[in-house]
Amino acid sequence: MRGEYQYTIDSKGRLSFPPKLREELGENFVVFRGLDHNLWAYTADDWTAFSRKLAALPTKARGIQQFYSANFECEPDAQGRVLIPQPLRSYAGLKKDVTFVGVLNRVEIWDSAAWDDHNSKINVDAIAEQMDAMGM
Repeated sequence: MRGEYQYTIDSKGRLSFPPKLREELGENFVVFRGLDHNLWAYTADDWTAFSRKLAALPTKARGIQQFYSANFECEPDAQGRVLIPQPLRSYAGLKKDVTFVGVLNRVEIWDSAAWDDHNSKINVDAIAEQMDAMGM
């Protein structure tokens, strides 16, 4: 998945997913909390694989399991909209302007101002060092 798309969330909390990303996510997909106070969307198959890994974690990792328990399965309506539950909208700070970002096997859903702020802090030199350290 790739690309960056600007959309708005309506007053009822419904969010239209970009057609290209919706096509890649499939008819049913899962949305849950991301690590940067954003939301992540996975295909149903990718979510199943991820949740199996979560379930296999030892008890001491229950915080990780609990963090990802706030998820929901989505089936967009005829207009491609999904109702984002209030707790997830609050977690990601989604109010009006939303940015979708395709990141390999997931879609990240950001409040647009938070996405802009996140991007302004990117250190390209640090990324280059990380890539070198990983042999890329």
